[in-house]
Amino acid sequence: MSYAITASLLRVDLKPGKPPILYVDTPDNAPAWAADHRHALRTLVTEHGALLVRGLHLRDADQAGAVLQRLGVDLMTDKQSFAPRQTYAPGVYSSTPWPPSQPMCMHHELSYTHHPPGLMLFACLTPPTSGGATAIADAATVLEALPSELVHRFEREGWLLCRTYNDEIGASYGEAFGTDDRTAIEAYCRTAGIEFAWQPDGGLRTRQRRPAVTTHPVTGRPCWFNQIAFLNEWTIEPEIRDYLIDLYGAESLPFNTRFGGGDPIGPDVIRLLNDTYATHTAREPWRAGDLMLVDNVRTAHSREAFEGPREVLVAMAEPQSRFFRPPADELSPG
Repeated sequence: MSYAITASLLRVDLKPGKPPILYVDTPDNAPAWAADHRHALRTLVTEHGALLVRGLHLRDADQAGAVLQRLGVDLMTDKQSFAPRQTYAPGVYSSTPWPPSQPMCMHHELSYTHHPPGLMLFACLTPPTSGGATAIADAATVLEALPSELVHRFEREGWLLCRTYNDEIGASYGEAFGTDDRTAIEAYCRTAGIEFAWQPDGGLRTRQRRPAVTTHPVTGRPCWFNQIAFLNEWTIEPEIRDYLIDLYGAESLPFNTRFGGGDPIGPDVIRLLNDTYATHTAREPWRAGDLMLVDNVRTAHSREAFEGPREVLVAMAEPQSRFFRPPADELSPG
């Protein structure tokens, strides 16, 4: 029988340097438990920014997917991803493919889209033998720790995401937009405020300017909300960056970020951003069957380097409406 549980009845373990952890024991019906506790869990995520639920005994993709669907209700379709994911069920995906030896630094999922998710859900089926944590950092705290001059510049200009789609590195434009129809892609880009230009070789180049700081829809606190460091060329391993520049040219990297006015972002700024995130990072190694819920506006997340197999399912929910500049004219080809 279904019954409502209030957040006050769930005791959360709070320790410095670790995400909030809720210990449970639900060996029988994890999807039903998730449905019964959905509102209480969401309240705790709003209060703490993230919540690791340990003890659900998630065993396989079908069971984990059912849990994610009950917690996220109307799950979002992955759009504009920078690498193709495997789809397990509607709205339930594999983690973004990324070399295990290279960390994915702190970011807010799909912060460059018109309607980024407000809630991220992760389910661990197979933890790696070492590393691989989905670490978190509080976006309001990070914002307060950054130099005011840098923050003010990003507040004035926003940030610019530059992408060059090809069939070799990352998601192709067909995979990113869910269609190969150029007319449909162009219509999507115009609606989403994305400048675009078809290249002579058949590729696609896009630019989109987005705010770097946003206000949390519930708490009202300003949050550092973007993927400036994660998608910047200076976060890429030096030898890989040099290889990509040799292959595609400095202006045609698969992805890069700039100041909103178009100026390059130097390695000193990216180092500062990543160091600030590192200072405020909380982490807990994955265990098989773990579930994590992350407030995608208040909390940045990362994926640390790892060894061994790692299977973590991902879902996104609660699309947010945010202010963006009006759609710009298309880029001139070239």
